[in-house]
Amino acid sequence: MSDSDAESKTAGSSAQIAPTDAANIEPLIHTVRGQQVMLDRDLAWLYEVETKNLNRAASRNADRFPADFRFQLTKEEGEALRCQIGTSNAGEGRGGRRYLPYAYTEQGIAMLSGVLRSEVAVQTSISIMRAFVAMRHFLAENAALLERLHGIEASQAALQRSTDERFDRVFRLLEGEVEKPQRIFFAGQMFDAFSLLADLVGRAEREIALVDGYVDVRTLNILAKKQDGVAVTVYTSGSRLTQDDVDVFNAQYPKLTVCRTGSFHDRFLILDGATAYHIGASLKDAGRKCFGIDLIQDEGLTKLLVEKLELLNERSAV
Repeated sequence: MSDSDAESKTAGSSAQIAPTDAANIEPLIHTVRGQQVMLDRDLAWLYEVETKNLNRAASRNADRFPADFRFQLTKEEGEALRCQIGTSNAGEGRGGRRYLPYAYTEQGIAMLSGVLRSEVAVQTSISIMRAFVAMRHFLAENAALLERLHGIEASQAALQRSTDERFDRVFRLLEGEVEKPQRIFFAGQMFDAFSLLADLVGRAEREIALVDGYVDVRTLNILAKKQDGVAVTVYTSGSRLTQDDVDVFNAQYPKLTVCRTGSFHDRFLILDGATAYHIGASLKDAGRKCFGIDLIQDEGLTKLLVEKLELLNERSAV
């Protein structure tokens, strides 16, 4: 109800006098900041005064209205209350209010009757107090039911979250089943290339074998995305890694082994000895120039590649 509506109801005939029985007052009681309150414009209607005069009287007696008696709504609280009441202009006057509405608690409403000093204010305050008492009785008598309803809402929310998580897992699995066997990255797509390589490394559950002629700490940044406990063996001919680099990596992401070999020209990434990828660029340079990543779909070729690497493992590790 707007200020203008309140004023029109109080300006003239007895037919427009505000109802003051508890049944009519209870719908005007709202919960804000965990407290039961009434808005200034509703109180003005009941007290048969203008909203601005009601608030002015309270402001002139500020010492009688501490924060737990009277407070001004925030913009967010006003919007939430408008949604709760179900009207677009709750708490606003014609053309909109110039200020946010004030909320009065039960104690603040009791204090208003003394500040306004009218018979209407006294009688109205009595009716409002009865409405607050009736509201408390209702809440007390139905506390168990309200708690049960709250529990049901919480259970439904938890079920919804669980269902969403399950659907997410299903979609991720579906995406994995339709993985593109070939990917091409163009010059400048370094982040996209890094993201894919990190994702591939993270899929390994036991071991990772990387064949790359040129590795450095940038390569280790990708290998660090592996799961805990997954062993990594790097086969390289032109490594710029020092023993200190390897030791630092192993201190946080064990266990990395570097094997020297000149037997390979191309780059390969093998996960758990079963899934192999042919990579057209060194991991450290992925995305700097155009390159491709191919899933080796011939299981026989993957097996031959793994066997070759197992023979190389007999050589000394750095």
